[in-house]
Amino acid sequence: MYEKKVKRSCFIFEEGDKADKLYFLYEGKVNISKVMTDGKIISFFQFNRFDLFGEYGYIEGKKSSFSAKALTDCRVGVIFQRDLDILLWQDRKISFEFMKWLAYMRQLTETKLRDLLFFGKSGALASTLIRIANMYGRKDEEAIYITKKFTNGEIADLIGATRETVNRMLNQLKRESVIRDEKGFLIILNIDKLRNLCHCEGCPNHVCRL
Repeated sequence: MYEKKVKRSCFIFEEGDKADKLYFLYEGKVNISKVMTDGKIISFFQFNRFDLFGEYGYIEGKKSSFSAKALTDCRVGVIFQRDLDILLWQDRKISFEFMKWLAYMRQLTETKLRDLLFFGKSGALASTLIRIANMYGRKDEEAIYITKKFTNGEIADLIGATRETVNRMLNQLKRESVIRDEKGFLIILNIDKLRNLCHCEGCPNHVCRL
């Protein structure tokens, strides 16, 4: 890998760039997003320390379908596909592990698309709150306390909705005592209700994540 430092709010790669690299995140946080046909930006994934991300260009000349933006100052290892292809040809163990990574990324993508397409905005919101809880939740006997602040605009980007729509749905969940807000931090009071809303399939936490 070739080490590269990326400042906060800078792009590691953008839609339309040549898909000929993968990236290993040594330090920092990265957001993967896509611009839809109506101009709306949807945040698909957030990657953290020790995650591997990027698009493997299995088709000659393939272009990136997503953009990767640094949420914090990042240090990444850049893996060129030409080098990876040689390793995959030479080492069966690496080939096997790489196949597992490809399957994992496919599963992440399928679950995200399921959330966005099959169960409406309320289901997508419920699933996103569960994913947030899996990544940033601190659980006790009565509730799950989210240790990271999320603005309604950030949540809206995660489900492809407007901030006003998210405001309305969150207020409804508060009225139903499913969640509450404490000094800007979300608290989940009834996660089973959220699971029912999104027809949760009980995916493991490493799949059910942002």
